[in-house]
Amino acid sequence: MASEITYAEVRITNESNSLDTYSKSPAAPREKPIRDVSKPGSPSLLFTSLMVLLLLLAITFLVAFIIYFQKYSQLLGKKAIKDITHNELYCTKNGSLMEAPPVEQRVLTLVIIEVELGFLLPEDKDWSCCPKDWKPFGSHCYFISNDSGASWSENKEKCSHMGAHLVVIHSQAEQDFITGILNTSTDYFIGLLDAGQRQWQWIDQTPYNKSATFWHRDEPNQQFEKCVIINHRKKIGWGWNDIPCKDKHKSVCQVKKIYL
Repeated sequence: MASEITYAEVRITNESNSLDTYSKSPAAPREKPIRDVSKPGSPSLLFTSLMVLLLLLAITFLVAFIIYFQKYSQLLGKKAIKDITHNELYCTKNGSLMEAPPVEQRVLTLVIIEVELGFLLPEDKDWSCCPKDWKPFGSHCYFISNDSGASWSENKEKCSHMGAHLVVIHSQAEQDFITGILNTSTDYFIGLLDAGQRQWQWIDQTPYNKSATFWHRDEPNQQFEKCVIINHRKKIGWGWNDIPCKDKHKSVCQVKKIYL
């Protein structure tokens, strides 16, 4: 009887362990994310590379645009000087004395830019034009300052603000025309300067031709006199004279004609 009880207890104990073991069996393992069998991180690397490439292209484009804009602004900035001053053009029909009415500002701006860039060829145009109050001769226009006088550098700046430069003279015809519109009692700066060691240089960088100069007798004569005026001497006439650049005188400005 005792052995049967023992057997029954053992059996109950085993069943309890079995049930406990079943109830406490480990949960099913969670699914692990399927990893790409390709190289680790390759999609991210490709995306990053594309972004860097696009960024570099954008930077390159921006730099190119800035450089182009600066160049274009500088070009238009130079033309704007003329736009401020030359509000009207007076034109002569080539081969006749017919005068055209003043050209309006909007048209003038385009013409100046196109002529200086070489898009318009003067020989193909019917009209040659100078700004109002400028005197035409050959392929240029000339303006005589009417202020009380200024130094060579100051006169240079005044001409520059009008899109011009101090007058340059390369022939007897030019000399005669210019002196014909000047006051005999006034001295005028021209665009000739001693660059050093008596090396004379025109302001527009054209060659200085000794055979086409119009110095007064015994001029130039002083090393410290580095600028040049054109003036009239009694019983002698018109000629050039070197003087100190700081002296105050009037001047003659020169600019190329505009062709329409």
